[in-house]
Amino acid sequence: MDLFGKKALVCGMATSGISAAKLLRSKGAIVTLQDLKEEEKFDIDLNKIKSLGIDLFLGKNPDEIVGDFDLMVISPGLDLELSFIRKAMELGVEVIGEFELGARFCKAPILAITGTNGKTTTTALLGKIVASYHKDSQVVGNIGIAFTEKCENISENSICVAEVSSFQLESSPDFNPNVAAILNITPDHLDRHKTFENYANVKASIAKNHTSSDYLILNYDDNNCQRIAKTVKSRVIFFSSTNILEEGVYLKNGEYICLKLDGEEYDVAHIDELKVLGKHNHENVMAAVLMAYLAKIPLAHIRREIIDFGGVEHRIEYVTTINDIEFYNDSKGTNSDASEKSIEAMKRPIVLIGGGYDKNADFTDWIKKFRGRVKEFVILGEVKEKIARTCDDVGFKNYTLVDSFEVAVNLAYEKANSGDCVLLSPACASWDMFKSFEERGEIFKSLVYKLKK
Repeated sequence: MDLFGKKALVCGMATSGISAAKLLRSKGAIVTLQDLKEEEKFDIDLNKIKSLGIDLFLGKNPDEIVGDFDLMVISPGLDLELSFIRKAMELGVEVIGEFELGARFCKAPILAITGTNGKTTTTALLGKIVASYHKDSQVVGNIGIAFTEKCENISENSICVAEVSSFQLESSPDFNPNVAAILNITPDHLDRHKTFENYANVKASIAKNHTSSDYLILNYDDNNCQRIAKTVKSRVIFFSSTNILEEGVYLKNGEYICLKLDGEEYDVAHIDELKVLGKHNHENVMAAVLMAYLAKIPLAHIRREIIDFGGVEHRIEYVTTINDIEFYNDSKGTNSDASEKSIEAMKRPIVLIGGGYDKNADFTDWIKKFRGRVKEFVILGEVKEKIARTCDDVGFKNYTLVDSFEVAVNLAYEKANSGDCVLLSPACASWDMFKSFEERGEIFKSLVYKLKK
């Protein structure tokens, strides 16, 4: 991709935007970096950015200048329907995302993971397997590491592991990973994608540039993945936690993660050897095993790493035990399907903390999963009244609405008895009360530790 002398506009001055601007500048592009925030509201040294020869356009949308550029690189948080992005496209300006830009400069094979739930856990595990085998591999993308920051540090003889969100896929027209996985597809981000069909199509686009020499790993137990399998040119290989497969990775006798390819069958690990909890995590492990094996990493090495893997922060993360009450941080459970899986993974009666920002979700099926599992439910956030109405409709009456996070944690502890667990699994985004699900999880843990004092 020849960028020398090209005029590039980068929209969004979060970490990925700044990283993209620096990469473009290093390639000889004439770069302008734009953000809605005004200069005095930034807590970073803008002079360092300016010193690289990057111009700043701050405090407003760039509608009047978009036609002056050859390329626009956008943050994944920006909706493609925004007026200045539509205008740029109409004027013939190429519009891509930061993730796509990084992929274009990545020389290594890419193993890419998407899906509604389990992306970060699977990416972290696969990254661990790969990193311990290829010393200069990188993990990038939606996991929190800008692709444009790392893309040139990966040799063609190594491997890049990427977590890809639907927002990133929307603006990645040429992205073509050698091995891609779609873990599952359930309704999410409908505030952005409008319909489930749109959302599912964006997820499926991870394989849109595949040929028969590329691999697509799919969840056999997910009907939407089954439909995608019929539409792609990739070589499709499935994983399943409920079916014995002729080819792929599956759970044999409900106990062993088994790999079967090219007529050979291998028992990779017993599920009791794994540190991660729940059927959904067994599926995440299966996907990572299959992708690593296709990347020609020895099974003995894969087995050692999956047994050693302890999960990721904020995803069914054990915090502590107080008076025989266990506390779990599942702040990354930002939709009802993710929270359902966390509820199913718990081995004790649950006092649940949930609620947050409303993504136009329907909570009915989630609350139906409470029966026999959730004994008390503490609800907070922007969407609490909607969730409470759904509880009433379903017939779940053991809920309490609160106005603050600290009150929610304290009340959950009061309602829990010895032998119970307190689970933060909101089924909602965090943006109404917190900057991110990470901040929400960290505050939850700090409030729990205060209970021990």
